[in-house]
Amino acid sequence: MDSRENILLIRLKSMGDILFTLPAVHAVRENFPDARLHFLVSQEYTEMLRGFSEIDEIIPLNRALFHSKNLPALCRETVSFLFLLRQKKFSRAIDFQGYSETEMLAWWSGAPERWGQVYRPLRGWTYTRSLSRLHATHPAEQNLTLLQRCGLRVQKISNQYNLPAEAATQARQFFAANNLQIGKPTLFLQPFTSAARKNWPLENYLTLAQHYHSQGVQIIFGGGPSECHALESARSYNFCVAAGASLAISAGLMNFSTLIVGGDTGLLHLATAMGRRTVMLIHGNQPGYSHPFQRANWTILPPAKKTVPEIQTHAVIEACAQAFSEPICNVSC
Repeated sequence: MDSRENILLIRLKSMGDILFTLPAVHAVRENFPDARLHFLVSQEYTEMLRGFSEIDEIIPLNRALFHSKNLPALCRETVSFLFLLRQKKFSRAIDFQGYSETEMLAWWSGAPERWGQVYRPLRGWTYTRSLSRLHATHPAEQNLTLLQRCGLRVQKISNQYNLPAEAATQARQFFAANNLQIGKPTLFLQPFTSAARKNWPLENYLTLAQHYHSQGVQIIFGGGPSECHALESARSYNFCVAAGASLAISAGLMNFSTLIVGGDTGLLHLATAMGRRTVMLIHGNQPGYSHPFQRANWTILPPAKKTVPEIQTHAVIEACAQAFSEPICNVSC
């Protein structure tokens, strides 16, 4: 198999699903050590892709432009982007998303070999090789299975995200500005996910934070810009709140934390890929689906027929106590 190739990898969104392609990216590099790897991603995730050390070029797609009413700009940017994609002369394209949009982009790339996930009937007809969606399988495993189905070897599975140096520097500056000490036991809490049904109540996170703060553990609450107001209650307890920080800073803060606790959200999967210890609170109706990859035992499930908000606080405290007692991972600088 010729390794001197120009390969296009496609996964536009979302954060967790992009991270689930990381083991597959490692596998593609293992099979094609001399190839040039390009990753096509929605523009807002380009910062995160810088931690995919085996990617040679990130190709951002400004999907927000398609929601604008500026038709001339839309046409101009679309033509420019499609011309750029075709100009790369890819030897193969691997579509890990399987949407009609990404399938068409793989086809337009002109790559003679086009592999992809097929999520719905009547899709996948432009792929030269494909794999129907495996509903009961972790997404990272699905991506690896696609590669195997298409003839690649998957020997050692790697899920390593390399924190960019500038992110570590920014996180160090954040620690210093907030009177936090790197190396001291630190608990990073991510209370919010993309869906309210996946959230554990904020008051429970505050109880968890108070419990460990009383034991000398540093507390950091993470969140997006829209969650700054909701986390004012955490500020009232004098806990450090990093809501609204860039993804790079948030990644760095987790990298310097001893333990990260939250729901099924991209930041928790990012922490796992950095080798950080996590405790993830997830629904029990999707076993094996979106738990931390290769770390199913790092999850807490609600009782049978219950939901995440009904997980008891004492169960999370006990899980955190177990996690804190484990050897601490080396913090990358």
